[in-house]
Amino acid sequence: MFFASLRRLRHTTGVRLTLWYCGAFMVSTLAVLSVAYFLLASTLQRKDREAIQLQLQQCLLAYQRGGVAAVENEIATQKNQAGKIVFFVRVADQDRHTLSMTIPSKWERFDLSQLDVEHEGKPQKWMQIPARGEDEVLEVASSRLPDGVLIQVGLSTEEREDVLEDFLGVLAGIVLPVMLVGLGSGAFFAMRALRPLRALTQTLQSILSTGQLTARASVRATGDELEELSALFNRMLDRIEVLIVGMRSALDNVAHDLRTPMTRLRGMAEMALQEHGRGEGAHAALANCIEESDRILAMLNTLMDISEAETGAMRLDLQPVRVREVVAQVVDLYADVAEDKGVTVSLAIPEALCIVADPNRIQQVFANLLDNAIKYTPPHGAVTISGEQHDYQVILTVVDTGMGIAAEDLPRIWDRLYRGDKSRSQRGLGLGLSLVKAVVHAHQGEVTVCSQPGGGAQFSLSFPSVSSS
Repeated sequence: MFFASLRRLRHTTGVRLTLWYCGAFMVSTLAVLSVAYFLLASTLQRKDREAIQLQLQQCLLAYQRGGVAAVENEIATQKNQAGKIVFFVRVADQDRHTLSMTIPSKWERFDLSQLDVEHEGKPQKWMQIPARGEDEVLEVASSRLPDGVLIQVGLSTEEREDVLEDFLGVLAGIVLPVMLVGLGSGAFFAMRALRPLRALTQTLQSILSTGQLTARASVRATGDELEELSALFNRMLDRIEVLIVGMRSALDNVAHDLRTPMTRLRGMAEMALQEHGRGEGAHAALANCIEESDRILAMLNTLMDISEAETGAMRLDLQPVRVREVVAQVVDLYADVAEDKGVTVSLAIPEALCIVADPNRIQQVFANLLDNAIKYTPPHGAVTISGEQHDYQVILTVVDTGMGIAAEDLPRIWDRLYRGDKSRSQRGLGLGLSLVKAVVHAHQGEVTVCSQPGGGAQFSLSFPSVSSS
């Protein structure tokens, strides 16, 4: 059980972030320390070579003043001042015979036979002579005078190697603390970075365990991507909650709207069964049954049309359409209804106004808009349908002088099965405007509404014109 928990822990994001941070921290730290080591080594080597060059110059000047004896006197003077001989100094004639050589103590381990090795017939300016069986090196600089005398000055790298070895010891001593600091820092930053994700996880667990969508993730004012993720998550929950509330309301409306016609169907069927040979009553009952069945089918077909339009699955027979001709057919269809209610319907669309659309679907759109306008416009009111070309858009409007739409209902009139008339005094499915919006969007158009209670309503539809399509 314990090892299983460890294996699960190993695959968690927090552990991976900690290890990645620790690895990056260690690599960067080792890189910095390596650079420091090489800088120190190169600096020490440069200092040693500068000291060798300076000693070589002093020996050359001493030889020019008094020959080999002056060089030996120069070395002896330095020994008296420092208490020990630091530099190796050799003076040789042009035949490589040693005239004078000063060797510090314990330097006999260097292979001095390599001092006479020449490169392309000339003595090498810099030579590195290794010690026998050790890692030390004797660095030697050479210079030949005009009379053929060769002066060579060298310095052991023993002290430099000791310093570098001590530095490596210090580096080795701080590797473990650096690793511990990296792990601790990685764990700390990983926990802080994943805090919003843990909050999201806790919020999801709360929702899953309680079934309540009221829980929200805390959003910290950090301005990073995880804060944006938490904010988007909360917005998604808000949207889901609104959709669920809307679905429940829609289901309630469907239940209400279907229960009434189904009750009527049952009552009429029972009435027809009780007629016992009286054909007229049975015939009327069955006719009412058909009417209610058509109402139910109309609701279901409209719901399917809306779904197809919203998902892009609606088949459209697109063709150039003269808007006035299509809308005039709808106006003729509702002429009797408008006349019975005393509502005047006028058409103000230019003959030449044309769009690319499915004429049958456009008729559906204006039939629903005109039906609503007549239904909610009192007697002696007016409904006006107009259109105009505006740049690359065709703008069509349906304006009535009816009761208007309440401000709280305006954002929801496009929802399926939403009825602004809470009393349901007006017969309808609550799907007309939802179908209007879906069909208009399927034609790459837009629909908007402006209204206020008692001031009528204006529905504006915009479609791409024939020239822009």
